[in-house]
Amino acid sequence: MCALRTAASVVAVVLAAGMLAGCSAPPPGERVLGTWGEGTGAADPHLVFTDDGRVSGSDGCNSLSGSWRAEDDAVVVSDVASTLMACPGVDTWLRGIAQATLSDDGRRLNVTDDAGTRIGTLDRAE
Repeated sequence: MCALRTAASVVAVVLAAGMLAGCSAPPPGERVLGTWGEGTGAADPHLVFTDDGRVSGSDGCNSLSGSWRAEDDAVVVSDVASTLMACPGVDTWLRGIAQATLSDDGRRLNVTDDAGTRIGTLDRAE
């Protein structure tokens, strides 16, 4: 009888652990997929992350594209190429992206440059 209770306890612990693992937040690589920014027009700063490791978008004037990969709690963006049109009055901060992290609620993308300085944020597109 004692061995039966022990076996039942082990099964309960394994099932509980499995259920808790299923409730954890997906990794940043899955949560970042989709569109970030207020619009997807050339004049709207935005990024689109796809599941094939590509990122594209606009800094509000210039189009940009590159690669991304999940690393710990961040998304590392690399090989960014951008058009270089003159854009008087437009802050072209987004083309300086090197890394991004998600806010705790997953609705804001915090963008940092190579030095780790936050250069801006983008909200998840609806």
